[in-house]
Amino acid sequence: MSSTPSSGLLGSSLLGGLRIGLLGGSFNPAHDGHRHISMVALRRLGLHQVWWLVSPQNPLKPEQGMAPFADRMESALAMAQHPAIRVSDIETQLGTRYTADTIRQLAVRAPTARFVWLMGADNLVSLPRWHRWTTIIESMPVAVIARPGYSLKARLSPAATRYANRQIPVEQASQLAAMQAPAWVFIEDQPTAQSSTQIRRQIGAAWHKASTA
Repeated sequence: MSSTPSSGLLGSSLLGGLRIGLLGGSFNPAHDGHRHISMVALRRLGLHQVWWLVSPQNPLKPEQGMAPFADRMESALAMAQHPAIRVSDIETQLGTRYTADTIRQLAVRAPTARFVWLMGADNLVSLPRWHRWTTIIESMPVAVIARPGYSLKARLSPAATRYANRQIPVEQASQLAAMQAPAWVFIEDQPTAQSSTQIRRQIGAAWHKASTA
């Protein structure tokens, strides 16, 4: 069963040398796609852990339709179900709103850990919309995991183009955590098409059907 890292753990020597993947998101709700990215990252990047950073409120997403934070944490805990996946409320503890700020805080509080930022290919496409997105790329190695319908768009995206000379061959993915940023890798590995939006639509359709029966 996954657990929640505490703020005290961030400064602990127990993190020294650990390779940790960070997967941020609303997890509204958590789904197989999140778990797929995490399992691929654990295996292909040689990570010791993956932390799911459940966002109090994604700045790029409307509050309408966003489940309460406690419900999203519960959803993530129920989906993770792996000892190496840690469901975390660290952004709430740190009081950070943007990924760039979260990364900076983690680097200060856990300087001996080797963090890698994880994202699906769809997020690489939209990355320039993120607050101080170049700071993210230039502060921490990044692993992009393929998602159906986004591989070509991601490879041709402004972010990929700008940092094309910092992309490493997928054969070197296991070395990414030890590399100096900016460094990133694109991994194709039996991607899943499931998304939180799709799940919410299915839940809504099921509720509507039941309410009109």
